[in-house]
Amino acid sequence: MMKIKDNQTRTYDGEGYKKRAACLCFKNDREEEVLLVSSSRHPDQWIVPGGGMEPDEEPGSAAVREVYEEAGVKGKLGRLLGIFENRDRKHRTYVYILIVTEILEDWEDSVNIGRKREWFKVEDAIKILQCHKPVHAEYLEKLKLACSSTNGNSVVSTLTGDTATLYVTSSQSPGMPSDLR
Repeated sequence: MMKIKDNQTRTYDGEGYKKRAACLCFKNDREEEVLLVSSSRHPDQWIVPGGGMEPDEEPGSAAVREVYEEAGVKGKLGRLLGIFENRDRKHRTYVYILIVTEILEDWEDSVNIGRKREWFKVEDAIKILQCHKPVHAEYLEKLKLACSSTNGNSVVSTLTGDTATLYVTSSQSPGMPSDLR
């Protein structure tokens, strides 16, 4: 399903969830410093770069495009950290790891809307994001868990109100909670 709104096409999965993609952008393989960007709606708040997938776009390609547009960086796309489901906002976000190899001086969103970017230690980024973007903080909180305990499976996290539920799904059925298979 597709919906066109304000100069963009939104795509939805079979259950009516908006399809999104994002990247946790790191300076290097140690994954100690993450790049955040200022929100377009609230320029004094930091967010993880990401956005809606275009029709027929693969999640990894969408994630790379979004960080190029929003953060002005290019890099090596790494593993899929997980698919994070937000039932309140009714969207599912594919979150990837990206190791930054190139930083543009000027980029689309910096020129068009004055977007900023800044490197943060992971622990500091979690604290900053918890106030206004708890699901974004959750990406970083699940980073170590996903690396150490899923054995290559996808992590699906559902955020409902103030409670979050973590699902681990096999890589054969990404996006489906294990208790529903």
